[in-house]
Amino acid sequence: MPEGHTVHRLARLHTRRFRNTPVRVSSPQGRFVAEAERLDGQVFARAEAWGKHLVHEYASGDMVHVHLGLYGKFSDVPAPMDPPVGQVRMRIESDTRGVDLRGPTACEYFTPADLDALVARLGPDPLRPDADPDRAFARIHRSKRALGSMLMDQKVIAGVGNVYRAEVLFRHGVHPMRPGTDVDEAVWQDMWDDIVELMAVGVRKGKIITIRPQDDHGPRGLRGRPRSYVYRRRGEPCRICGTTVLGEVMEGRNLFWCPTCQPD
Repeated sequence: MPEGHTVHRLARLHTRRFRNTPVRVSSPQGRFVAEAERLDGQVFARAEAWGKHLVHEYASGDMVHVHLGLYGKFSDVPAPMDPPVGQVRMRIESDTRGVDLRGPTACEYFTPADLDALVARLGPDPLRPDADPDRAFARIHRSKRALGSMLMDQKVIAGVGNVYRAEVLFRHGVHPMRPGTDVDEAVWQDMWDDIVELMAVGVRKGKIITIRPQDDHGPRGLRGRPRSYVYRRRGEPCRICGTTVLGEVMEGRNLFWCPTCQPD
């Protein structure tokens, strides 16, 4: 599932492609037809991201909410676009560019009230300038849930996924099973600042980079992925201390950590 930096990159891209431009909107797949007809010909105002949620806003006040989920993906091509291939839920096209959306978990018409309701149930997004880390810490510190679990809870912090969760915990020497009530506020502030910085790099570079330059050595990761400290490295030696990286499933998602660098 794309993490928050990917959705913020999409918001910036779509704003750059379509801002203040009348667009043609269609649903070749047929599952978004009525909404597309309402939007067709309208002026695209901007796109914004809240965590893993993307919202297209039109000058009329109409909105579209997209959640990519596990399989959703936008293509981006020059106009005129070729005939659609596959299950295209939504197509947006201007005179110069176009995007096709395939396989999203959600693609739905939204109103400003719908957006307010969505934002109200999300935790702070580290990539938004108005994000309040104290709001996340308040939820963390009053809970006995494992911090590794809460970092993936979008109601606690919006946009963090499995990679950032594993890597940030490692970078700060925090065991993923540490209860929220045992998390020190200063430690949380350091982690938050790190998440903000790492995700901002992800937006700029278009990929997750978490490993410090002095630790960045050895062969590339699987299929050329950027190297990581512990993510997807179960059974391999820790890059810092050589201890075998551990892994288990936490609430349906794979979790990785070093038992020496991240003690109980």
